Amino acid sequence: MKNCSRVLLILLSLSLLCTACSVKSEETVRAEDTNPEFVFTDLVYTKYEDKKVSVQLAADKMERYKSNQTIYAQNVTFDAYDENNEIKTSGSCGYMYANPDAELYKLFDDIKISSKDYKADFSANSLEYNGNTEQLVGSKTDTVKIEKDDTIIYGTGFSASSLSDSFSFAGTVTGEIQTEEGGSE
Repeated sequence: MKNCSRVLLILLSLSLLCTACSVKSEETVRAEDTNPEFVFTDLVYTKYEDKKVSVQLAADKMERYKSNQTIYAQNVTFDAYDENNEIKTSGSCGYMYANPDAELYKLFDDIKISSKDYKADFSANSLEYNGNTEQLVGSKTDTVKIEKDDTIIYGTGFSASSLSDSFSFAGTVTGEIQTEEGGSE
């Protein structure tokens, strides 16, 4: 699955490069459309709100494009902090796409998210978060794993809403429940 995600990312990168080519000679190609404005390696980004750390993100490599304000990052880890400066959410992924202006974030490749608020751990290969609708959505075919207390749930077609404080699966769901005796059901 990792290879498939990497191939998809390479194809996406190639398609971005190819769209810059023009068959019509009167159309000009702007360099900022195809070349990153900034490239960072071994990046550690810290965001402060009210003089407190709110988010910290680290990546092996991050590119930012001026033309559409998009960001691409590789081997990402992140922590989000609460008002008491304690980690409320942490996670990692192989690749990340972000469009902060549209509040759209896509995570790919071995995603792991741990939420203190929900007391749950999430694992997947593809997730998308829309900040405008406050929806976290998995692909229809990707399996999302949720571990909470003594329960493990696997399902496809995952979606979660922070507005309604709920999640659901539109596809197949399986799971395990650990009983006090140490067995599973």
